[in-house]
Amino acid sequence: MTETKLADLKLHLPTATTKLTGLIGHPLSHTLSPLIHNSAYSQLELDYTYLPFDVHPQQLKAALRGLAALGAVGVNVTIPHKETVIPLLDEVVNEARAIGAVNTIVNEGDKLRGYNTDIIGVAESLKPYASEIEGREVSIIGAGGGARAVMYVLVHQFKPRYIHIIHPDIEYAVALRKFFLVNFGFKNISAVDLFMPGTIFKISGSALVVNATPLGMYPKIDDSPIEVAEAFHDKQIAFDLVYNPVDTKFLRIAGSQGARTIGGLTMLLHQAAKAFELWTSREMPVDKIRPLLMESFKVGTN
Repeated sequence: MTETKLADLKLHLPTATTKLTGLIGHPLSHTLSPLIHNSAYSQLELDYTYLPFDVHPQQLKAALRGLAALGAVGVNVTIPHKETVIPLLDEVVNEARAIGAVNTIVNEGDKLRGYNTDIIGVAESLKPYASEIEGREVSIIGAGGGARAVMYVLVHQFKPRYIHIIHPDIEYAVALRKFFLVNFGFKNISAVDLFMPGTIFKISGSALVVNATPLGMYPKIDDSPIEVAEAFHDKQIAFDLVYNPVDTKFLRIAGSQGARTIGGLTMLLHQAAKAFELWTSREMPVDKIRPLLMESFKVGTN
């Protein structure tokens, strides 16, 4: 099979009949979603286009009204809107409402309906390590929409013994702990202050350590939620939801101690594929899109 290159993609010029999709978030300098979706539209010769919309939190409600008025098929939702968008939608599917985060919106019959496809991406990323996670401790750094999706998948599919929610503001960790206790009855959760001395020992005692924060995301590639290499060891799995850069500082630190690492690209691709299916009723050609993403990093596309 001949591998598709970026230069091979046909230029698609939007017309009055082109269906609009996109991404809303703030900021958006890091996003690869337009490359993913527009490449998939080109591969399947679909009359769709995907645009990034940098929407300040104060303009979120107005932006949603505008997208509905323009007849957009749907949009993805990223930081910092995954939770705050929920009360602004007409409907939210049960799974997304249970998680408390929406990352995909579909305009269905003039009603904006919220979904969460991040859970598909998380599940696909962790699937090869299921037996190593079950019955073990897990540490999740972060307490936003990404962390909620990770916790939902872990509790429902991978069955860890205990989950530590780690955050620099302990109140956020406490709130997320309470949310999962009340809504899912999962009691084995601790809320941990990132900067407390004992936190390193909780991370070191975890079979899986997840960065569910934007720390380390392009252009701030020198950031990491954990700077202490001794927090990691060769019996662990380190999973970073950040996908740009592919090899984040968090993953490099964990890998230097022998931990197996999972980058955010698998999650990004599979959550995108589900959103693509919701908008087009077609299956995204994931195997053809992955090499395009890798090529984009080699040529410096961000």
